[in-house]
Amino acid sequence: MNHNTVYLSSCKVYDYEALRAIIDEQFEALGFVDKIKPGMKVAVKPNLVVRAKEESGTCTHPLVTAAVCTWLSDHGAQVTVVESPGGPYTPAMLRGIYQHCGYTEMAQQYGIKLNEDCSYEQVSCPQGERCRLFDIVTPILQADLVVDIAKLKSHCMMMFSGCSKNLFGVVPGLMKPELHCRFPEKEAFAAMLVDLCERVKPGICVMDGIIAMEGNGPTGGNPKAMHVLAASENPYAIDTVCCELTGMKQEEVPLLQEAIRRGLCPEGLSNIPVLGDSFASLKVDDFRMPESKSSDFLDTLPHFLQPLAKKITTPYPKIQTKKCVGCGKCAESCPQHTIRLHDGKAQIQYKNCIHCFCCHEMCPQHVIDIRRFSLFRF
Repeated sequence: MNHNTVYLSSCKVYDYEALRAIIDEQFEALGFVDKIKPGMKVAVKPNLVVRAKEESGTCTHPLVTAAVCTWLSDHGAQVTVVESPGGPYTPAMLRGIYQHCGYTEMAQQYGIKLNEDCSYEQVSCPQGERCRLFDIVTPILQADLVVDIAKLKSHCMMMFSGCSKNLFGVVPGLMKPELHCRFPEKEAFAAMLVDLCERVKPGICVMDGIIAMEGNGPTGGNPKAMHVLAASENPYAIDTVCCELTGMKQEEVPLLQEAIRRGLCPEGLSNIPVLGDSFASLKVDDFRMPESKSSDFLDTLPHFLQPLAKKITTPYPKIQTKKCVGCGKCAESCPQHTIRLHDGKAQIQYKNCIHCFCCHEMCPQHVIDIRRFSLFRF
């Protein structure tokens, strides 16, 4: 089987039996059974970035994770669900995330182990082009195989969040802002994410796009029914196919451009084999892109005008002060420490803002908007 093959399946509801039947079909067609050995340790990495309702389109649905985990267990693997969401990386934080995202109940019903080991190790990445040292949670490092179950989402900084971006969640909670600070530009951040993805090397990738997220993702957007469940061995190939299903182009996603440059992903949708349901039958025409989407017209300006134009047109986070509850989550997640609480309200000091939108992503009240100077809204 071609390493870049992506299997697409139409699925309109989150029903365990239906999901398990699809996973059986996809994994058999892709030859994944050959990857599993009796007794091997498998770490399953969903996207549980924040506490969110199942219907919000924010997190990997628990029944998708259940279908994958039971398939792995049925083939003899020792399975653990592993995640490091934003915020402090503690057992209490993990238990809260599992509970709010429906994973505690799912784990009890299907006999699945949820990780509460919050240890991590600093490991080398000798082949890294941008980053050669990463702090990674221990259960990922101890696994014989990593299974990556992403949520199909738009992303204010990276345009698209899929399987390759999902692996940022193997970095312990509050160490993520450090990487944002070290790599503030989206191209550099994308290169770091590819280094991380190559260090983790997921062997099986699944994309939950049954209910996706459009608009200002990865947490502040809106749910979007796309009715697709996808699987592949290659995280960049599955990301390419799924982003193109939304109407995004591969060349608009910095992470995918970096993967292409390194020879890790075919260039162009036509070079990726697709099995299962047809691409055309699953593509949507009304997927709403993030407000932060860049405008190509900057490239047409004289070179000396581009820095000023970029500064004027760069989107920025804006707090709805009246709705802010002063919880401090935005300040906690800010890599530049530009957010302060004053009179119980968060305030952004824009001078040092790097436009990573971590505050927007981590705000539990969703009261931090993405704004752009009105003249440049397209």
